[in-house]
Amino acid sequence: MTKNLPMTVLAHIDDVVVFQTAACLETDTDISSDLYQSQQSTAQANYGALNLGLHVNDQAARVLGNRMHVLAAINEQLRPVDALATDRAQGRYIKRLHWVDQVHGKHIYDVDACPLSMQPAAADAMVSQQAGLGLAVMTADCVPVVLYQPASGRIAAIHAGWQGLAGGVIPAAVERFTQAGEIQAWIGVCISQANYEVDSRVRDKLLAGCRDSQALPVQTLSGTERFDQLYVATSAAHQTTDSAACKDKITLDLPKIAADQLSHAGVNLANKAPISCSYADSHYYSYRRQTHLQQPATGRMALIIVRGAVSHTGGEMS
Repeated sequence: MTKNLPMTVLAHIDDVVVFQTAACLETDTDISSDLYQSQQSTAQANYGALNLGLHVNDQAARVLGNRMHVLAAINEQLRPVDALATDRAQGRYIKRLHWVDQVHGKHIYDVDACPLSMQPAAADAMVSQQAGLGLAVMTADCVPVVLYQPASGRIAAIHAGWQGLAGGVIPAAVERFTQAGEIQAWIGVCISQANYEVDSRVRDKLLAGCRDSQALPVQTLSGTERFDQLYVATSAAHQTTDSAACKDKITLDLPKIAADQLSHAGVNLANKAPISCSYADSHYYSYRRQTHLQQPATGRMALIIVRGAVSHTGGEMS
């Protein structure tokens, strides 16, 4: 936890730090249990302790307050750990935390090339080479990815649901790293294959999109059989006695698809621990879990990458 917030550090390299926020909806609870289902299925929104989404009918003032708390906690984390270091210039700080209006597409927002605005850009990825700011993408099951290139100092944050993976948002973001040098990536909390049951038509659209965007190796996209071997399993969840209703249900491995797209683009996946499942772990927000529990809304968490800079001032949001 960071400054009493449900927020952890996933990586710290050079002056770049990666943070994952959580929700604290429940603790030590098995979401598959009948007790949990009966307690939670109350037709009430569950925004948890740190909702960061302005688009889910939560109170805007509370969400903006949460974002400010996150910014403050990040700067607290970037301070010198040496208690004797009285000169604040010895530490790293960010002045701004950038957010976008995520639309399940592939548009890349270049923070450095655009003026500051009160209206967030419609995009599903951000890139920047500036020190002193952070990039945040919100999720509640989709795959969040952040990138860092030590040679250039460039960072990126990507929101990739199945539509973004099909549209090629990951390779489109990687293309913005025009300088030679290794790029490292981290994947944040997202839904696991075991809990991502979809109609087979979603698989067909995803496969077709990956072909069009050339987001995966040609041999992977040569046919449905090969794609299924790598990323598809027969659904075992939510089975009914009506076989006709279940025959087209499959489970998709979105984080593996994202990881393989990163590898195909020449990016090194730097995750040191297994990726947590947003659906199975009630510490995190999950749109699919909200739907299954018949709740009208849930919050959004964020994967955040920051590049600190020497600063004597506080932070701001955009």
